[in-house]
Order: sequence, then structure tokens, then C-alpha cells
Amino acid sequence: MDLAECRKRLNPAVLTIAPSVTLGVDSRAKEIAAAGRPVFGFGAGEPDFDTPPHIKYAAVKALEAAETKYTAAAGLPALRVVIAEKLKRENGLAYSSSQILVSNGAKHALFNIFLTLCAPGDEVVIPAPYWLSYPEMVRVAGARPVFVPTREENGFKLTAAELEAAITPRTKALVINSPCNPTGTVYRREELQALARVAVQHKLFIVSDEIYEKMIYGGAEHVSIGSLGPEVLALTITVNGFSKAYAMTGWRLGYAAAPAAVAQAAIALQSHGSSAPNTFAQYGGVEALKSDQACVAKMVAAFEERRDYLYERLRSMKRVTCVKPDGAFYMLPNISACGLDSVTFAERLLEETGVAVVPGAPFGADTHVRLSYACSLQNIREGMDRMAEFVARL
Repeated sequence: MDLAECRKRLNPAVLTIAPSVTLGVDSRAKEIAAAGRPVFGFGAGEPDFDTPPHIKYAAVKALEAAETKYTAAAGLPALRVVIAEKLKRENGLAYSSSQILVSNGAKHALFNIFLTLCAPGDEVVIPAPYWLSYPEMVRVAGARPVFVPTREENGFKLTAAELEAAITPRTKALVINSPCNPTGTVYRREELQALARVAVQHKLFIVSDEIYEKMIYGGAEHVSIGSLGPEVLALTITVNGFSKAYAMTGWRLGYAAAPAAVAQAAIALQSHGSSAPNTFAQYGGVEALKSDQACVAKMVAAFEERRDYLYERLRSMKRVTCVKPDGAFYMLPNISACGLDSVTFAERLLEETGVAVVPGAPFGADTHVRLSYACSLQNIREGMDRMAEFVARL
């Protein structure tokens, strides 16, 4: 069977998945570095800090105690309890441990949730710019992503009126990502209240991706939309994880907290798809949530310093504008005045200067590029020097 014939026999929903542009940029940057050229990477959304020692030691202790067998499909009971306690204490969310699903990263948790919520013909409202995996997950689940463009002058925030205009009889859910990848947008309480009223009125599920909740700067406040009242909580699935706040990206540990019926169905799905995550990694997760959070505060302070520097460098470039983010560790400058689309801009910038940024096109923002400042100040300084020279000669 040749390749073309084989492809015809595959699942169309899978064939339409677009490869991750972020990973593609990272791959090309590594090729350039392997050839001996310096590369200044702003691509990967991965903290450049090591996992705190006490978290690593908890996993080591679990290994030494022979905690190497399966846990329950929904996750280690002790971890589910600690997550429920954390959500109540820090986020004002009253989920029981039975409503918690621990997965192989927040990405896996989201995948489980979209497969659980969506049926063929359903629609899911996604504000744009958006994290590039949301629409692919929705499509694999058989539903249709409905993109609602947000405005740069409004800080890339979806308004209640814009949400209302996007709703049809087929709308099943709304995705909220605050703080947001790729914009760094953080919704204020009153803005979330307005969106929540629309969701409750139309009985829309709210998938709230809060993986960057700890990365908050300049006095901004993270608000979990599910905390805005029992009617909202009854429709909200809160997704979070350990990768960003605790620099545990390779541990692959995330979770979802959901209404009981949603949680039970998602747990059943995971029991057949992957079973529970890595057992000793889950012991590390328990330690991460129960221990002192000074390690998180130290990392966030470093990110804020980098954010401030990167923002000033970008806004000083002619033909580049930028919204100062209140959270996450990304910036999304507008490069449309440079006369290039985002893919061409990113390709030329990498090939000509060794600076790796991610095109905005797969995020629904072809007039922008995404820069991650989860990298050293030295990398940022040199990278911005090179990018400024590149922009100046366009």
C-alpha cells in the first residue's frame, strides 16, 4: 500500500491536525545551533529553571519506597485530595477530590475534557489569539472551533457582547485562558463576571485553562471564573498543572476539576486511554502543593524582570507595537508594519540573525509573533539587539 492510499484510509479528523509550529521552530533552531551558529531562542514555553530540589527529592523518596506501581486511573488519592484543598484555599473553588482527574500534563487533561464534552456538530467558542492546540483538540473531538477575534486595543480580551454574538444553538462550550498563551492577557474579575453571566444564560460549559495562574505581574490578580458563584461553578471545568509554576514540564503532570458527571466520564475515558500518570511524579506533585511556595515567588520575580526589559526593547523598535502582558511568560508584538506575514518574518529572523520566535499565524494572529521570556536576560538582551537591527533594515 503506497502512502497516498494509506492516508485515504486514516481518520480524517487526525489527518487534519496541523503539526506544532512551536516545536517546528525549536527543531530548526537546534539545526542552526548544531551547525555552529549562535541561536537566541524565544520559542519554547518552558521555564529555564530547574525543578525545586524538595520536589525532586519527594519523587526520589517515592522510588526508594517502591512506589512504582499503578495508581487509580484518576490519580493518586493523596494528590487528588491536595489538589482539591489547593483549589479551595487559593482559588475559592469547591471541588471534592472525586471531581479531580490527574492526567499526563494539562494538555492531556484538556484533551480528555474536550473529548468528554464535545459531540459531532457541537461548537466551541475560542477567543483569538489562542493557544494553538485548542482548535486541534476540538476538531479531533468532532466539534467545530468558533474563533472570536479580540482587539489589541482592548488587551486581547473577549467581551460579553462578542461572546453573545458568537453563540448559536450548537454552541457547547467557551474556552477561557487567563493568564493567556500567547498574549499574556489576564482577565479582571468584572470582565469574567460579564462572560460568566452569558455562559450561565446559555448553559455553556466553561473550560478554564489556568496553567499560568502563578505568573502574574504588576499587581494584577488571578481570578478563577468558577469562583464567581455556584451556577458558574456547575458549568466550569478548571484545568491546571505543575509544568509552569514548578518548572516540572518533563514530569507530565496536570489535572482537571469538573462537575461530577463530567469528571466521572473523563475518568472513564482516561482509564482506557492512558490510565494514571507516572506514579512517583505524582508524589512530587503532592510535595509541590503542600510545601512552601517561595520557590515559585522567586521564579515569578525573575520573569517579571525579564518581562519589563523585553517590553521596553520591543516598544522601542520602529514599526513594532506591543501590549504589555500582565501574566504568563509570553509577549505578542505586532509586526504588521514591517511588511511581512508572521511566518516569513519568523523564518527570516531566524535564518538571518539566529533569533527564534514563533509565528502568530497558528495562534490566530498572523500580524504578530510570539516571544517567550522563559529564558535568561542575557539571551533576551542579545536577541533584542539582533531583532532591532533586523527590523531596522527591513
